[in-house]
Amino acid sequence: MNILILGSGGREHALAWAISASPLTARLICAPGNAGIAQVAECVALDLADHAAVIAFAKEQKIELVVVGPEAPLCAGIVDDLEAAGIKAFGPSKWAARLEGSKGFTKDLCKANNIPTAAYERFKNAAAAKDYVRKQGAPIVVKADGLAAGKGVVVAETIAEAEAAVDMMFGGGLGDAAWEIVIEEFLDGEEASFFALCDGETAIPLASAQDHKRVGDGDKGPNTGGMGAYSPAPVMTDDMTRRTMDEIIKPTMGGMAAMGAPYKGVLFAGLMIGKNGPKLIEYNCRFGDPECQVLMLRLMSDLVPALLAARDGQLKNFDLRWYPHAALTVVMAAKGYPGAYEKGSPIENLSEAEAVPNVQIFHAGTKTEGGRIVANGGRVLNVSATGETIAQAQAAAYTAVNKINWPGGFCRHDIGWRAVARERGNG
Repeated sequence: MNILILGSGGREHALAWAISASPLTARLICAPGNAGIAQVAECVALDLADHAAVIAFAKEQKIELVVVGPEAPLCAGIVDDLEAAGIKAFGPSKWAARLEGSKGFTKDLCKANNIPTAAYERFKNAAAAKDYVRKQGAPIVVKADGLAAGKGVVVAETIAEAEAAVDMMFGGGLGDAAWEIVIEEFLDGEEASFFALCDGETAIPLASAQDHKRVGDGDKGPNTGGMGAYSPAPVMTDDMTRRTMDEIIKPTMGGMAAMGAPYKGVLFAGLMIGKNGPKLIEYNCRFGDPECQVLMLRLMSDLVPALLAARDGQLKNFDLRWYPHAALTVVMAAKGYPGAYEKGSPIENLSEAEAVPNVQIFHAGTKTEGGRIVANGGRVLNVSATGETIAQAQAAAYTAVNKINWPGGFCRHDIGWRAVARERGNG
């Protein structure tokens, strides 16, 4: 098959790495791609917001499947437009992608279908929102309704922090993403990333993972798009996986189908696992980043038939196999991220780092300039590794990190700390 991947980050590099290994893949193109993706696929410059240009390119290149990586094109209806043009596409429709595109929509869906989630209210003006914050107290969570590139959630420890977040969002700090906001209760427990492959009627669970959202060691500092991840997540036991499917994923699938928006693609549930079981924090309508990187390292099955089965409504009798080993990824980001950062700093010794046993480096924000790899984004590299245990994968990943020469970058040094503590009997 001729396959086109849309996107340019670490998630797309991981997908390209897995898809390129499939015997079904005859030709693999990625738009726009990055310096790492160029090692496994042809990269072409396409504006993903220009759906007509994407469709024309897909027809010209005889593309038989388009795999959409990031959320913005999905929420803009790229899958609908591709399918209308007779091109198979993996991902949800615009109507179904509202599960990520509008946090208010998702919270209302949860309420209507008795899906466990944090108590919440929706607001369109700052005065009412701040009044609610003062009545509820802190800690409390303030969320922009729309897409904000992983920066639309503020976990406020004090009322003053929550009020500042409200002012920032309604003051235009997140652009159009915060025309409405959701304020919800703070949930206690341990977070987990849960993924299910969906075909509109059937959903099958994928491997679990745990992300590290805060920018600094010890889970300190502002939220980011994710500073690292590992899989499997020990908190997601067989029983917790079953409960998540029964109490969260299946009711969501039923609710979406009932409103005429059956969900196809990968459904990413951000969960809080507390003493009463799983609660939904939020949905994403695509593979997580950096969780996709550790999932692809553990996937034993061919990814391409799985994507086709989801698109074609054939998951009922489908099964996926996973390697029993653990996988972990460390995000290397440009200094200043998630705030202002500079582009263009050179990155050296990548080949030495990737020569470390069991290591795979996925590029997130890189480009080739003058024959060198340079940083071209906030999150720049995903230094990933596998091992018999999380601790082994962690050791390999950080051995590789330490070989990379990039003064303009930084990373967290404690990715996987919860799982490692459990393995050592301290968690």
